[in-house]
Amino acid sequence: MVDLDDASRRRVHPVALAGLMLALLAALLLFLSGPGTRMGFWHFRTAFKMMGWAAYAGGAAALVSIAGLALARGRGRALAAAGLVIGALMLYLPWSWRNEAMKYPGIHDITTDVANPPAFVAIAPLRKDAPNPPEYAGDSIARQQLEAYPDIKPLMLAMPVDSAFTLALETVRDMGWELVDQNRRDGRIEGTATTPFMGFKDDVVVRVSSASGISRVDVRSKSRIGRGDVGANARRIRAYLDKLRQSDPAPVRAE
Repeated sequence: MVDLDDASRRRVHPVALAGLMLALLAALLLFLSGPGTRMGFWHFRTAFKMMGWAAYAGGAAALVSIAGLALARGRGRALAAAGLVIGALMLYLPWSWRNEAMKYPGIHDITTDVANPPAFVAIAPLRKDAPNPPEYAGDSIARQQLEAYPDIKPLMLAMPVDSAFTLALETVRDMGWELVDQNRRDGRIEGTATTPFMGFKDDVVVRVSSASGISRVDVRSKSRIGRGDVGANARRIRAYLDKLRQSDPAPVRAE
C-alpha cells in the first residue's frame, strides 16, 4: 500500500523549486558579470546592469522561497530554505557594493604629490583610447583627494636614489603589476595593475628623486575608465608604499 503522506513529503513543491532556480539564476548573473567583462564578452556597463538584475532576481527569489517554506513539506522546505539564503545574499551583495561605492569621492586619479604629480610617459600612448586621459586634472580633484585620503603622502627612504630606485622597481614586481617601462636616469617606473574581478586596467607611475641627501618616492595611480574608483587607487598606493617601507632597512617617516 502506498503511503500518500510519505509520497507528498518526497514530492518537491513547484514554488520551492522556483525560488531556488531564481536564486541560482541571480547567482549566475552576479558571478559571471565581472569575469565576462574581463574576458571581453561584454562591456563593463553591461556587467553593472547584470549586477542590478541579480539583485532584483535575488529579492524575488527570497520572496518566492518564503512562500515555498510555507507551502512545501519535507525536502521541498530544504530547497526553499536554500533559495531564501542564496536569494537574500544575491540581493545583499550588489546593495552593499553600491553603498560602499557611495562612501568614496568620484575621482579616479590619486597621487602622493598633488602639486607636481608624476607624469605618464611610456603609458600615455596606451591610454590614447581610454575615456580617462593621462593628464592630471589639478585642483578639481586635488582638493577631493586631500579631504578623502589625507594619509596619501610621499615616502622618504634613507638611501641613495639609485638604491631607492632598485628597491622601488623590485617592489613594483612584487606587487604583480605589468611592468611597462623603467628609466633609472629619470627615476621613473611605469606599470599597469589589473583588478581581479572586473579586469579594469589602472596605470601606475613611480617617481624616485633626491631629497636633501635621502630619497623621496612618489606614486600616482589612475584608472583608465570610470568616474570613481571605490578607493582602489588609494588602496593600491598604500599597499605599495607599505611594502616598500617594510623592505627599507632604515625607514624614514613620510612627509
